[in-house]
Amino acid sequence: MAIHLYNTLSGEKEKFEPLQAGKVSFYVCGPTVYDYFHIGNARPFIIYDVFRRFLQYRGYDVKYVVNITDVDDKIIQRSIKENRTAKEVADEFTKAYFDDLDQLLVKLPDVSPKATEHLDDMITLVQELVAKGIAYVLDGDVYYSIEKFQSYGKLSGKNIEDLQAGSRVEIDERKENPLDFALWKAAKPDEPAWDSPWGKGRPGWHLECSAMSMKYLSKDFDIHAGGEDLIFPHHENEIAQSCGSGNVKFAKYWLHNGFLNIRDKKMSKSIGNVLIVRDILKSYKPQVLRLFFLQKHYRSPINYSEEILEDAQRGWERLQNLFDNLNSIEIDSNSLQLKSLTNKEKEFKNFQERIKQEYISAMEDDFNTALAIGKVFELVKECNIIITRGNLTENQKLLLVNVKEFIVEVDEILSILDNDEHDSSGEEELSKVLDLLVGIRSELRKNKLWDLSDKIREELASIGYVIEDQPEKSIWKKEKT
Repeated sequence: MAIHLYNTLSGEKEKFEPLQAGKVSFYVCGPTVYDYFHIGNARPFIIYDVFRRFLQYRGYDVKYVVNITDVDDKIIQRSIKENRTAKEVADEFTKAYFDDLDQLLVKLPDVSPKATEHLDDMITLVQELVAKGIAYVLDGDVYYSIEKFQSYGKLSGKNIEDLQAGSRVEIDERKENPLDFALWKAAKPDEPAWDSPWGKGRPGWHLECSAMSMKYLSKDFDIHAGGEDLIFPHHENEIAQSCGSGNVKFAKYWLHNGFLNIRDKKMSKSIGNVLIVRDILKSYKPQVLRLFFLQKHYRSPINYSEEILEDAQRGWERLQNLFDNLNSIEIDSNSLQLKSLTNKEKEFKNFQERIKQEYISAMEDDFNTALAIGKVFELVKECNIIITRGNLTENQKLLLVNVKEFIVEVDEILSILDNDEHDSSGEEELSKVLDLLVGIRSELRKNKLWDLSDKIREELASIGYVIEDQPEKSIWKKEKT
């Protein structure tokens, strides 16, 4: 069976055919790091983590990129309010973001590019657009002229005339069109700024994702994903500035997850119903939160309440209890193969094989995790009936062990079990070991033990970790591939 995806760009389900056989290039719009992320932010982080895992399960070599917006109005506003630099704010909440990803059992992206580390790429893209006459300069600001991109609105289905009629965009009489958006913003007092051909300033938000996605995934790539709220204007503007720069098709498939409401109301600071993920995780396991999201189709809106999360908790307990019971089954070493199945045993064997195929088919059908998990719970119910009867035959034990192997396979994609394997990834432990080695090397350098310090650098480089000696301290980074 082939994987089919609902493509926002076409408004239809399409057969997934990556640009390069066996490889998938996948970009997700990441966080703006000005605060701890909330439960609405967690939804795309979790569901696209699952999509990536399923693609890998199907044998694809996936390059997964999630950006970090570390320069933005909200970051600047918080820095001014707290009398800190914008970098201090961004660094604090970048660390918090990675900590929370770890808590949510989300696998780290292959690349997590920061906007402030890719300014040259952004400036180059703006220069190309200015040279083509698609962008124009006004007193150090650079704007994109949407009327010069004929396909503007193709993702969102919006019409320029209708947008102009209902525009709430802040009026700037200098712009050729009120809807023209900023590619580069001229420097303002007390704001971070960088040199550019148009004077000091900083990039526009939309520009960042265009530059970084094309840098790490090429100008044409497979999947671009994010929340439904990003379709317009963010993703629409990404397409305009990326495709406007030359013969670029940009992303082939556009995936968007639905909104999250809190007790049927939009989450909003003004209402006071914003829920921070790390606060929820004080009361619930991350597996429960993942199950809560995955029991709903990703394109559907999802409603949060304590009662709904309690339902997810009970569902998780049923699954976890079965897994624990399956782990406790002891197999006779002389009976490692099925023998002379009874009719009931044949029925159960056929049932579990059918469930596995239906689970895979659901995942292939636009990543329908809701239906896939429903199939898993059908299997849970039948297994519990067999276990409760007791007096298991050796055939039944072997069949139940097969179920356990399937559930482990499922969990490698969904990550909803309290399984020791989650703790074996060792990413946090590895980070601590690397920090320790870099610290030891710094002490060796202070004592002029150059040979030993160089050996640490060389050995780490041989396994893909580069040490950078900075003015204040040395740091390690994973080598880019």
